[in-house]
Parts: sequence; C-alpha cells; structure tokens
Amino acid sequence: MAPSFLKPRMTALLCAVLVACPALAQDFSPRLFVNDRVITQYEVDQRIEFLKVLRSPGDLEEQALEGLIEDRLRQTAAERFEQTATEEEIKAGMEEFAQRANLTADQLIAELEKVGIAAETLRDFVTAGLVWRKVIRARFAGTIAITENDIDLALDAATRPGSLRVLVSELVIPVPEGEDGLAQLDLATELSETTRGDSAFAAAAQQYSAAPTAANGGRLAWMPLSHLPGPIGATVLALSPGEVSEPLVVPGAVVLFMLRDLAEDRSAPPIQVSVEWAEFLVPDDPAEIARLRAEVDVCYDLNAQAKGLPADRLTVRTEPASQIPSDVAMELSRLDPGESSIALQRSGFRRFLMLCGREEVAEEPIDRDQVRERLIGQKAEGLAETFLEELRSTAIIREP
Repeated sequence: MAPSFLKPRMTALLCAVLVACPALAQDFSPRLFVNDRVITQYEVDQRIEFLKVLRSPGDLEEQALEGLIEDRLRQTAAERFEQTATEEEIKAGMEEFAQRANLTADQLIAELEKVGIAAETLRDFVTAGLVWRKVIRARFAGTIAITENDIDLALDAATRPGSLRVLVSELVIPVPEGEDGLAQLDLATELSETTRGDSAFAAAAQQYSAAPTAANGGRLAWMPLSHLPGPIGATVLALSPGEVSEPLVVPGAVVLFMLRDLAEDRSAPPIQVSVEWAEFLVPDDPAEIARLRAEVDVCYDLNAQAKGLPADRLTVRTEPASQIPSDVAMELSRLDPGESSIALQRSGFRRFLMLCGREEVAEEPIDRDQVRERLIGQKAEGLAETFLEELRSTAIIREP
C-alpha cells in the first residue's frame, strides 16, 4: 500500500514512466549500514529513480536514503516481532499501489522497467509497508482502547461534520531538519501530562509554540470540526474541555491541542467537505513572498507565477479534507478561500499554501465497526511514528 504522502502524485505516474531514460548502473557497493543491515548504492539509485517517477520534489538522494533507513529499521522490528508478509499479501499490495495509476501490478512493473527500475524495487517498497503494519499491530495489541463514546462522537463527526464546531488551542513544537524529534516529543509529553486549563496552556504556547497563534496563547477561533484533519479531529473529540491531547507527530513538528469548547447542531445535514487547495514552492525570501501575496488573489493567479518553473513547483488538488496531510490540513483549516499560509517549509522552499475553496458533499453514514477500525488505525498511526523514532534513536547508522 502506498504511504499517504505519495497518493496525490500517483495520478502523474503514467506520463512520467513513459519518458525514456538510460539503464541504471548497478553499483552494489555499501552506501550505509543500519545496525547490521547494508544499504547498497544500487538501492539508493533505484529509490531515487522511483521518487522521480512519483514526481517527488526536493533532494531526492536525501529522501531515498531516509526512506531506505526507515525500511531497514522496519525490517529489524519485523524480525523481532516475527512478522512477515505472504506472497498473496505482497501481490495484493502491489496491485493496490498500481491501481492509483489506473494500472495492474504487471503493467506498472513493465512501465517502471522502461526507465530502469527493477520489479524488486517496487516489491521491496510495498513489502516494507506491509510488515510494518503487522509489527505495529503486534507491538501495540491490546493497548489501543476505543470506547463506545469515542465511536458515538466519531459517528457524529462522520455523518454530521457540519453539526460540530470546536474551539481549540494549539501548541506546535518544531523539529529542526536533521533532528530525530525525540527531545521535542519528550517536551510535548511532559506538557501534555502537566498542563491543565486554558491559562496554563496559553502560557506554554507562548513559551514553546512556533505557530502564528503563539502570541495569542495558541487560541484558534471557532471552526467546523470538518475543517480539521481526520486524526486530529478524532483526537480533539476525545477530549473534555480544558483537557490537553497526547502529542501528535506531524511532518516537521510535534503538536498538542486543548479543547476549550464544543458546540453541536443536530439538525445539520450529513456532509463531507471536499477541499481544493494549491501549493506553490517559493524561495524563503520575505520580499518575494510579500510580492507574491500582493499579486495573487485566487489560486488561478498562481499559474502565471509558476510559468517557466519546474512542474513540481505548483500543484493544485481537490480531495476530501480527511485525506489531506495533517500539517497542511491544519494550515488550510485556518484559511478562507483566497487566503494563504507560508508556515511550512520543504527542501529549502517555503510552501505557499492557498485555499481555493471548500464544498460540502453528501455522504452515506458509516457503521460502528468501520468507525472502530478507523479510530484504531488513527491511533496506531501516531504510535507507529513514535515507535519508528525510538528505533532510530537506538540504531547504529554509519557509512562504510
């Protein structure tokens, strides 16, 4: 199964893999060692080409090394918990990944081989994700508690998201690029366990938060629950007023939330929110960002700004709010159409995020078993991020 951050790029896969390129050199010399496991230069080269196909922006070599290190850590954990993927599971995972490009697994493999990417590269990529999910289930079996009240609240959120409005405060602790985030996670855990009430949380936000709301004690205005990312919305709903959430790991930060109040209108119709949003990677230059904001009023205006730049500098997407990456979704939740955010960064660029619009779409209610599985998955995702950081902190990663 493809990680969520890769899903939006799969629509461009077909045209990308059809571009001819020379065969890759096969250099099997060691590039890195992760504990007693080797990462070869060939694997790095293969992952770089794979990321090119997925139109991933930024430093591809850095991303390839990072992904392969994480795969080795996951494999070590899989051995520890005696977890493997069957041939049938691997084939099903490859089929699911290929379907995101409207291909079968065999068709995708054939297209990848045209640009020198071996079938084993795709297979290894999918297998690492499969066994990791099994590891998380084995590691945290019995520790993820979902109550009937949790399900009731989540059902309300799913079937009547427009009926629930929340008043929350946020505290965003940034993780500098290149750091493992453990120090930030420890700080967030301490704050979560010791901070109670609005005034104490506001003081902590003013001291530690890097969000634009820090000066205001992290306080956000009333917003529909549907504007929050799915995992964050579920976390907020599980809180009582004045209670602080457990730390949530998002790209580049560790986040805490405190629920201040919750309002409900049970006459609201069932809806799902579809969000259209744009991301424009721009230089981290205040003057350039000020110029851009002065000239751009709506998402369409970004097309002129991106003219002549690489295609991956500007992306415009329309997707359910629940499928937007959590860090981006939090920024978009604060915006009205035509407003922008520059709080996030990627690979040396500022991420100029603009909300193009939101649309409410009718949705069929889901049953309690589906809700329970979704909530378990959301909690497991957060635990998995923390566990992976623990594995990294104890690993010996070295060059030959």
